[in-house]
Amino acid sequence: MQLTINNIRRFIRKYLNFKCLPERDIYYLFTGALILLLLTWSGVSSILFDEFAFWQIHQLHHFILIWIIDLIILSIPVQVVFFVNYHIQKSRQLKTEIDALKSKIHSSIELATRIGEGKLNRFEAADDELAAALIALGKSLSGTRKKEDDLNWIARGKERVSDILRITTTIDELTINVLKATIDYTGAIQGGIFLPEGDVLVNAAAYAFNRQRYEKMQIPIGKGLVGEVAYEKQMIYRTEIPDDYFTLTSGLIGDKKPKSLIVIPLMQEDELQGVMELAFLNNKLPKYILHFIEEISNIIGRTIYNLKINIRTAQLLKESQELTIVLKENEQTLHENAREMMVAQENLEKSNKLLANQIQEVEHGQKRLQALLTNASEFISIYNEKQELVFESPSVKRILGYNDNDKVSGMDPELLTPRGFKTINNLFQFLLETPGGEHVAQYTYLKKNGEKLFLETKGKNLLHDPAIRGIIFNTQDITERKRAEKEERMKSRMQSLSENSPDMILRISNTGKLVYVNPAISKFIGVPSTEIIKKRIYELDIDPQFIDFVRTSLSTMREDPKQMVAEIEMQSHGDMRIMEIKAIPEFSEDQELESVLFVTHDLTEMKIIEQEIKDKNKKISDSINYAQRIQTSILPDTGVIQQYFPRSFIFYRPKDVVSGDFPWFFMKDDIFYIAAVDCTGHGVPGALLSLIGYFLLNNIVNADKDLSASEILDQLHQKVRRTLRQDQDGANGRDGMDLALCKINPKKNELQYAGAHRPLYYLRNGELTEYKGSRKAIGGIPLAKKIELDFENNIIDYQTGDKFFIFSDGLPDQTGKDGKKYLNKRIREALTEDKDATMAHYARFFSKDFYDWMGEEKQVDDVLLIGIEL
Repeated sequence: MQLTINNIRRFIRKYLNFKCLPERDIYYLFTGALILLLLTWSGVSSILFDEFAFWQIHQLHHFILIWIIDLIILSIPVQVVFFVNYHIQKSRQLKTEIDALKSKIHSSIELATRIGEGKLNRFEAADDELAAALIALGKSLSGTRKKEDDLNWIARGKERVSDILRITTTIDELTINVLKATIDYTGAIQGGIFLPEGDVLVNAAAYAFNRQRYEKMQIPIGKGLVGEVAYEKQMIYRTEIPDDYFTLTSGLIGDKKPKSLIVIPLMQEDELQGVMELAFLNNKLPKYILHFIEEISNIIGRTIYNLKINIRTAQLLKESQELTIVLKENEQTLHENAREMMVAQENLEKSNKLLANQIQEVEHGQKRLQALLTNASEFISIYNEKQELVFESPSVKRILGYNDNDKVSGMDPELLTPRGFKTINNLFQFLLETPGGEHVAQYTYLKKNGEKLFLETKGKNLLHDPAIRGIIFNTQDITERKRAEKEERMKSRMQSLSENSPDMILRISNTGKLVYVNPAISKFIGVPSTEIIKKRIYELDIDPQFIDFVRTSLSTMREDPKQMVAEIEMQSHGDMRIMEIKAIPEFSEDQELESVLFVTHDLTEMKIIEQEIKDKNKKISDSINYAQRIQTSILPDTGVIQQYFPRSFIFYRPKDVVSGDFPWFFMKDDIFYIAAVDCTGHGVPGALLSLIGYFLLNNIVNADKDLSASEILDQLHQKVRRTLRQDQDGANGRDGMDLALCKINPKKNELQYAGAHRPLYYLRNGELTEYKGSRKAIGGIPLAKKIELDFENNIIDYQTGDKFFIFSDGLPDQTGKDGKKYLNKRIREALTEDKDATMAHYARFFSKDFYDWMGEEKQVDDVLLIGIEL
């Protein structure tokens, strides 16, 4: 028995290795198992042998079933021990993990506390997701804090500059104070402000090393960096300064060249107000300084513009005040004249007393004068120096068509035409400035019935004549004379036109007799025009069709005198000519048909040219249609893209038959490339550029699949220049293209975007993000002395269900029924209106909304919009 227990102990320690339970408990388990075995053996023995004895145990084990029962009973303690051991080990493992988790939580709490207090300056690699998220949050907060500091710095600078601008009243004071404040605030070492004067820029202020400089210079617009900025109206920021640029000299820094330079235009809307130049010793300036300078440039430009307006207003106010003083002096003169007139009135009264005996004779003379003035063919007006009517003869109303109850004067401004009123004023001013002078003017006047009169007025300054003391005008009606002169001129002009006209012109009375023919008729019938007059039309040797048209026209116009036009074919010198004949009725003074004017114009050459044009247009149209079929077969459509991106669409509407905008799609090694390309122009020129761009893009991507989206645009930019020879000296072409390009890698769930002036709209869970393209086009001649930057590459880790949209400028630039453009804002609003909208909804919406917006307006450019759900 002892041997068995020892063997069990060795077995447990060697094979089970149950160190979790005390050895005493293990003994109890196996002792219980042995007791259970004995009870089992006794029970079986009692059944088989009717009694139990230890010697029967051996016999019982001849049965296999007994061995199986033994193994089952012995396995119970083993299983119990194993289960207890496993539970204890698991509890220890969980305790270890809980302790480790508590340690990480305490570490994360400490990290979060440091991030919240802003004490975490270094961001090290994290060993768990929570720490990584906290570190990412710390980086974001640090970046946000940096942006807020930059914005606060910009705001303080703008407030400082605005304070200066608010208290400044002169442009000279404004330029130097603003320049000084800007240099002090941004850390620049030197600067200047130039104002435009004609075609040059004049240095208005210069400041360096904490003191004002008084250098004066003039720079032609378009020359040098300052002149180029004034011409292009775009900011230049350079970190590579030419060797011949100015050198800074100071007792502190010695002779040094600036390391960076900003030249920026000062604008008021689209009008140049000046240019500001700032130099720095920094190799590279922070972005917030550039943003600050861009924002204050507009404020300075507006203030300079307002100061100019204020200065002009002050000048006008000064002139107005001086004019007021002059008017007061004139008023004093008028008062003196009034006193003189009062004196003259007193003298007149004395004279009247002396002439009392002659009153009867004067009355008779006045009656005679009244009769003469009333029935005269002209009327007389007298005006004083104030242009006030003093006297007007009674004949004025008869000549101007008014009755005695109407109040009217010869120079009433309400009845004169604007031109006539100006003529009379000029006449009055001339006579007022010419004592004793005479002058004649002609002008128009409106009678009471609305009829226009032509009047001629002869004026004479008799202000010096005591008997008149005014400017006298003799006015007569010259309407009939003007009409006769006009008719004579028109008759002479028509006669000259008719005599020199290449058309055949005939005037035929209503009885069929030729009244007038021009010399051109001899070219058609071979008979001099002088031999044709007074003959009848049917007596001429002329094509019968022409004679029939003349007879028909005369017969018809006797009943209904309206103009008639017809085209006929007639023989002339053996050739068949196509002639257009106009029959124009002419009336007598009684509005009866007097004659008919026939004007015959040879359309033969025009018809031949018209047919040639039709033939050429047909050939051109056929060629363009064939080009359209070629372009359509090359370019991808919605069906091609939907093979790989089922939820996608292309909204493509060329302005002409062929298009300068085109969609581009390419796949290589499970990587997809798609672009919306907008070439310069539209129609055939744009289509030619589109083929160049299409095949160049294919070649670039096919040659190297590892190129990023921006590197593809960089290569395309250079290849377009070489293809169009824009990189050669003397080239003047600026043709090229704008585009938005996307490279999609489904294995990495990565989308790369690069754009040339064209944006990418990215939609995720209803939120729209706009990625703006680089401010640079594909192709074109580079600007001299301007560094050309590479295209910017944007990388987006996309999720399933994300959507993106790329488009040409034809959609936002389309003019609608109200004269307004479609604009990018309308596109953004349509994309974010319903966050659950599908790509099919967007395809239907833009197709309908575009034409509803355009209405009857013409399409201004090619339109291309591509939408893809990833």
